[in-house]
Amino acid sequence: QVQLKESGGGLVQPGGSLTLSCTASGFALKDYGMAWYRQAPEKERQLVAFIASTGYMTNYGDGVKGRFTVSRNNYGNTVYLEMKNLKPEDTATYYCSRSGNPRYWGQGTQVTVSS
Repeated sequence: QVQLKESGGGLVQPGGSLTLSCTASGFALKDYGMAWYRQAPEKERQLVAFIASTGYMTNYGDGVKGRFTVSRNNYGNTVYLEMKNLKPEDTATYYCSRSGNPRYWGQGTQVTVSS
């Protein structure tokens, strides 16, 4: 069955960096666009970044462009989100998602940006 497993979250100081990983199984990663979303307490889930199946096209949500970079290794069945210059407002649970119908989600990994 389709499984997505996020890792790499944690506590980081403002201005710091983290790289999240999403390990996929149960399907051919190369056939699907993938996305990262985040959800802060009492807020709606929002798109952070999307990467097309080949990796040649990406787009980013509001507030992260220039600081976050999404990438993928289809042979390694992994999608990454490199986050730099983190801000307190980036604090959220980050979810990996597979595009399509239905859309699949991982369990999420917590990122907390605080001094």
